[in-house]
Amino acid sequence: MLLDPAGRRIGFTAVAERAERVAAGLHELGIGPGTRVSWQLPTRIDSVLVSIALARLGAVQTPILHLYRDREVGAVLRQSQPEFVLVPGIWRERDFAGMARALVADLRPSPTVVVIGEELPDAGVGRLPPPPGSGDEVRWVYYTSGTTSAPKGVLHTDRTLMSGGRGLAAALDMSEDDIGSIAFPYAHIGGPDYLVMMLSAGFGAVLIEAFVPADAVEIYRRLGVTMAGGSTVFYQALLAEQRKQPPAALVPSLRLLSGGGAPKPPELYHAVRREMGITLVHGYGMTEIPMITMGSPRDTADQLAETEGAPVLGTSVRIVTEDEWVAPVGVEGEVRVRGEVVCVGYTDPTATAAAFDADGWFRTGDLGCLRSDGHLRLTGRLKDVIIRKGENISARELEELLGQHPKVAGVAVVGLPDRDRGERVCAVVELHDPMAPLGFDEMVGYLRATGLMTQKIPEQLETLDRLPRSETLGKVLKYQLRETFGSDG
Repeated sequence: MLLDPAGRRIGFTAVAERAERVAAGLHELGIGPGTRVSWQLPTRIDSVLVSIALARLGAVQTPILHLYRDREVGAVLRQSQPEFVLVPGIWRERDFAGMARALVADLRPSPTVVVIGEELPDAGVGRLPPPPGSGDEVRWVYYTSGTTSAPKGVLHTDRTLMSGGRGLAAALDMSEDDIGSIAFPYAHIGGPDYLVMMLSAGFGAVLIEAFVPADAVEIYRRLGVTMAGGSTVFYQALLAEQRKQPPAALVPSLRLLSGGGAPKPPELYHAVRREMGITLVHGYGMTEIPMITMGSPRDTADQLAETEGAPVLGTSVRIVTEDEWVAPVGVEGEVRVRGEVVCVGYTDPTATAAAFDADGWFRTGDLGCLRSDGHLRLTGRLKDVIIRKGENISARELEELLGQHPKVAGVAVVGLPDRDRGERVCAVVELHDPMAPLGFDEMVGYLRATGLMTQKIPEQLETLDRLPRSETLGKVLKYQLRETFGSDG
């Protein structure tokens, strides 16, 4: 079931037995049903065992990305008020235990810091409490990445997370002969999503603590990985590795790239298919709803390139227009979701009340349309609709066009306050080669040549060495761009 690059292997039955013993060890430390536990652990086998053990005990888990530093970790701990904090000690030259002890010193009551080192807590299972009797109690609190606003605590149950993983398994058609990979942070909402998919389909996965493309490729080759990915940035990194050694197959066993998170440009699908000879299936989810839609190897090339897939098993999606009508096929509106996979709300009751409409559908804040084939095409975010002199402009449309410019490696388009226009359109780009800059007039000419209406062409162009991105799935942090370039013009 679980493999790592160092040669450790542990099967499904052994995972269940080992997690029971770890649960008993944690129970002896004072962790039981309802105990609030925050953990900040890297993507490795022991982290998976600890999370399963905590689930066995019925504890309330708050996973924290191991990429977070003092500021982010401190904010989560202050909000979640844990009784225990589990950390790896020193990992990759960072003293997680020291950071945790410093951060909890001012909390009252002060949580107990437990170092999860080479030896996991372990005890006999005879004194364990009964397993949780219901999957509907809140036992997981995930904090959003805060790409457009301050992070919020999202409340999940065992049932909501299991529903997402089952939906993912049904879409991807994995089998016992496959070997997947978890190269993204296991503490991300995608962690239990992937874990439940493995349990549903019966395949194993390689855990990689830090994704370094060249190293990951060597590991995938050596261990026979058949499905890799995680998000758009992972696809792009593997495609870049492929381009270093054409036309040989990058990883001979690899047949599938999959993931979600950040948007996937249609051209990226075609490039992976053309240059790597494999299929790319992309999905759509969020911290509040681990899986909403997912592409499938059974889909057509058009569906895989141009959409985010169809709603996953047990999930319903509808599009709602600005005047609260359910949109017909092909008409853009807000994506709303209902089903077991939807979170039960936020730690802030006010945010929970605002998140659901009168019919109980979750408001995603994303814009999209459903096609006649039932597949969802995302067109942007409600906050990414730039209203310039009364004209609605889609940031995503501009990003897809500018992303095809040969000089552009990455792009984000945001609306900035403007006294005369209401908002002005600002394009922020990363370049493939800093010595080959993209000029404003060149950008305007390029967009005009695509047939884009004049009113949509950005009034402002900025260049950064690197767009600010979340450290998990590489989503652009647009609020930072608005803060940086948003002085009223």
